[in-house]
Amino acid sequence: MDHRQGACLLLVDLQIDFMPDGALPVADGDALIAPIRSLLESHGFDSIVATQDWHPARHISFASSHDGRKPFETMELYGHPQVLWPPHCVAGTRGAALHPQLPLDKVSAIVRKGMDPTVDAYSGFRNNWNERGERPPTGLGGYLKELGIVKVYVCGLARDFCVRWTAEDAAALGFETSVLWDLTRGVDPARDAEIRRALISRSIQVVDSTTLPP
Repeated sequence: MDHRQGACLLLVDLQIDFMPDGALPVADGDALIAPIRSLLESHGFDSIVATQDWHPARHISFASSHDGRKPFETMELYGHPQVLWPPHCVAGTRGAALHPQLPLDKVSAIVRKGMDPTVDAYSGFRNNWNERGERPPTGLGGYLKELGIVKVYVCGLARDFCVRWTAEDAAALGFETSVLWDLTRGVDPARDAEIRRALISRSIQVVDSTTLPP
């Protein structure tokens, strides 16, 4: 029996705009591509799913959508803090594309998120809060449960936002969840210790991909 039976490898937002030359670069993000490619090609997971930011041009999370606001400022949106970002991963643009060196033939599903212009979406499982105080599901949780997935391994970008929210939602939905720490990078590396503690407090395992059995 394969040690990863019933397991999904979840690739979070490995898109051009999050690479060093992109619109919202994550430092060293491109260093993840080769090891993640090797992991995909190992055929060790029952399912491999990728998430993809897919924003309209005037998305509410863009600083340019708010007069007088600058990227990386925080405002309140629907009663919760919202970081304002540079425009990034605009639907149909080169920056929104998944990295071309990823073997996407191994990916069984791509979940696009952030498509509602009025709501941000960090997690692959649920949108951020909307004006009704809800976090509508994307359908990913149901899809994985239909496949019999019980374990989720999360990697990708960025560690302190979309990876964290995706992992926390996976755990909340009852999946045995691990973050492959060496295969993530953060927008703000100074928060690494905080993010690690937050994940562990949610019963999420924080491991390196090198610890996975062959």
